[in-house]
Amino acid sequence: MKAMILAAGPGTRLRPLTDDRPKALVEVAGRTLLEITLSRLRAYGIREVIINVHHFADMILDYLKTNHNFGMRIEVSREEVLLDTGGGLKKAAYFFLEDSKRFAEPFILHNVDVISTIDLRRMVQFHNEKQALATLAVQNRETSRYLIFDEQLQLCGRRSGRDQNIEFVRSSQQAQALAFSGIHVISPRLFPMMMEEGVFSIITSYLHLAARDEKILAFRADEYYWRDLGRPENLMQAAQDLKQKVLL
Repeated sequence: MKAMILAAGPGTRLRPLTDDRPKALVEVAGRTLLEITLSRLRAYGIREVIINVHHFADMILDYLKTNHNFGMRIEVSREEVLLDTGGGLKKAAYFFLEDSKRFAEPFILHNVDVISTIDLRRMVQFHNEKQALATLAVQNRETSRYLIFDEQLQLCGRRSGRDQNIEFVRSSQQAQALAFSGIHVISPRLFPMMMEEGVFSIITSYLHLAARDEKILAFRADEYYWRDLGRPENLMQAAQDLKQKVLL
């Protein structure tokens, strides 16, 4: 099984920590966010990973070389212009399509700036059993941007902005707003369905596909630890959690 780590962003919310390094190399309790993410993926048997880079890209390449790619096959997708989550994934599509025999095998897409104990094996199993196009780890928690799912846990819209306006792409009688956790399981079947080009969010693709009744499903991850590491105060809390063995 393969994975992609989204690590190209400038980490603006983490400044001044990201003034002289990429967010992937910011540390929590002496470990970089990139190392933590790679270790999580490796623990689930993943040995092939592609990482998109932009901000201080060469530092990430040097870091991987120094650490012998952590014993994994790691490729890098360099973005001269930030392509956002959807554009970044589409640029890296070749990595997941290079072996036609594995075309039916899903892969994991994981933000570098989140940390969790979400059971990726269970999530992949759920994805396969439901024959989903994409499966998103979600939780019932407060956030500034929600995804809306119906009673079958199929994506049907989103709620965001200062006014928390709701945009529906499919009708639903029992819609529920859930917070996305930055972890996806995706079938390579997604790539030929992505009509967007250039810079775009993967959520835009998901909403367009959900409107066509493609299976974009929620994996409820409420029971697991999860934390966004996009702010310095969140890094400090995660470090405390690590010391107290709350996670990993």
